[in-house]
Amino acid sequence: MNAVPQASEIHAGTRRRGLLLAGLGAVAFSGKAIIVKLAYRYGVDAVTLIMYRMLFALPLFLLLAWWAGRGKPALTWRDARTVLGLGFCGYYLASFLDFAGLRYISASLERLILYLNPTLVLALGAVLYQRKVTRAQVVALAVSYCGVLCVFGRELSLQGADVPLGATLVFGSAVSYAIYLSYSGEEVRRLGALRLTGLATTVACLICIVQFLALRPISSMAVPAPVLWLSVLNATLCTFAPVVMVMMAIERIGAPLTSQAGTVGPLSTVLMAVLLLGEPFTVWVAVGTVLVLAGIWLLTKVQPVPVAEMSP
Repeated sequence: MNAVPQASEIHAGTRRRGLLLAGLGAVAFSGKAIIVKLAYRYGVDAVTLIMYRMLFALPLFLLLAWWAGRGKPALTWRDARTVLGLGFCGYYLASFLDFAGLRYISASLERLILYLNPTLVLALGAVLYQRKVTRAQVVALAVSYCGVLCVFGRELSLQGADVPLGATLVFGSAVSYAIYLSYSGEEVRRLGALRLTGLATTVACLICIVQFLALRPISSMAVPAPVLWLSVLNATLCTFAPVVMVMMAIERIGAPLTSQAGTVGPLSTVLMAVLLLGEPFTVWVAVGTVLVLAGIWLLTKVQPVPVAEMSP
């Protein structure tokens, strides 16, 4: 994998294109929650919905894995086992928990919880690799989690007892993806980011399809036409396209700048949730969003942060 550029080495035109790609990728990733909430209005469940998303995405990620692997050495058994584990944890489990949680909480709260991903990577680094956590990092964590608690508390008072379940499921999704990020570093260096993403997501697609066949009768594939179109949109515009855009952005401007440009993601989710889903925009949502973004911004100032918007 090519070395990422330093900020001082980036040409102005390259920087603009990289920031544009990062911003568009973040917005596209954020649209996933909106599409899932719209599809739930037609009475489908998480198992069926995620199956259709992955079914339509499978050919694209197979193509990505083939394209990124051209001229590269074949996978070893070690690589294959690692890809299977990362695909299960980082894309299947994280995606399924996220889809399940979205049935119970707003798209705005879901995106803010997922945006805590860098804080979870930091915590896992401290637990798994005994990395020291500084006072500045603790402050950044506290600010971010206070923001989520603001939105969570307000939503609990409005929507009731199912909110803790939904928030727990989405938080589990964020933890699962943080585990993927924590363990994928060496494999990224071995296989390359695009090849690993293509392979791991292909594994997740197959697991989701097998899960549907095991848990649901074939007749459950009969869903309203809007669900199919929403799933196609989810698989292409909100899954495959942003993966490629974010990787292209990292190649041009590096992961830190790409991560900072990704702050547009939660803001776009809140805006789309208000306009397309009719979710209320309250002062608590505004304050919570600002606090989460501020906490992640503080964290980027004291350590390199993974691209939070590359969530499943």
